[in-house]
Amino acid sequence: MKKNKPCPQPLKGIIPPMVTPLLDNSTLDRKGLDRLIEHVIDGGVHGLFILGTTGESTSLSYGLRRELIELTCAKTDGRVPVLVGISDSSMEESIALAITAKDAGADAVVAAPPFYFSVGQEELVDYYTELADRVQLPLILYNMPAHTKINIEPETALKLSGHPGIIGIKDSSGSGVYFNKLLNIMKNHKSFTILVGPEEMMAATVLMGGNGGVNGGANMFPKLYVDLYNAAVARDIDLVLKLQEKVMEVSEKIYNVGKSDYKYLQGLKAALAHLEICNGFMALPLSGFGQNENDIIKENLKNITD
Repeated sequence: MKKNKPCPQPLKGIIPPMVTPLLDNSTLDRKGLDRLIEHVIDGGVHGLFILGTTGESTSLSYGLRRELIELTCAKTDGRVPVLVGISDSSMEESIALAITAKDAGADAVVAAPPFYFSVGQEELVDYYTELADRVQLPLILYNMPAHTKINIEPETALKLSGHPGIIGIKDSSGSGVYFNKLLNIMKNHKSFTILVGPEEMMAATVLMGGNGGVNGGANMFPKLYVDLYNAAVARDIDLVLKLQEKVMEVSEKIYNVGKSDYKYLQGLKAALAHLEICNGFMALPLSGFGQNENDIIKENLKNITD
């Protein structure tokens, strides 16, 4: 077990939201997990985030989640920070996952608002304050209103940033207006990490002062997203524009195949299977692509990588 060390503040760079390689609904694709971890670390990423939306966390049993945490931390072996998603409708289950994460040597935990009940901003402050008081790793807020139906308002993030255990926020709202408000309200809190989810806007948010991206495409093409991040930090606009065009190509040719509401994840997992990195199986209630869509992904992937 690796020893827990202080988590960098702020966290910076590209931190892929790793897919969870599966053989079936209750079995990890362990060889695929090993290949995926090596693939993204070799690509220069600055950290790993497991058990997020892209990792199908809510579809996995708690036993499978614990297994994934332990295997990922062991395989990563301190080479980059490991962030572990502990989002749940039950605080006690979130805390139990946080204990597993700490024992395995993870560097921080990430939590979206508890889903099902609609809670207000003051209730969110109370919830996250108690969660941060009780977990023994740094906590990153996760704004994912499309799935939780709750928005962590910038003023709420500011209030929570005063807690010594709350070190940042990952915003997956896809709203540039929201992200700008967040950057503005947190402008005097330079150690507070502000990361963006949608990769299509990562470079723009870094140019505005954001700290980096939790970008799904880095599962496939880690170096592309790392290079784009570095170009944005260096304010090399010509290179940003060139690499951004490639990122938009990935978005169009991988994430927009098929008709389901989760075609982003279907395309991503299908692409990883075609790249021979990990299995493309998806846990129920989701399902992977059929033959027609897989053939399209295979052809599109060839065009992207040529």
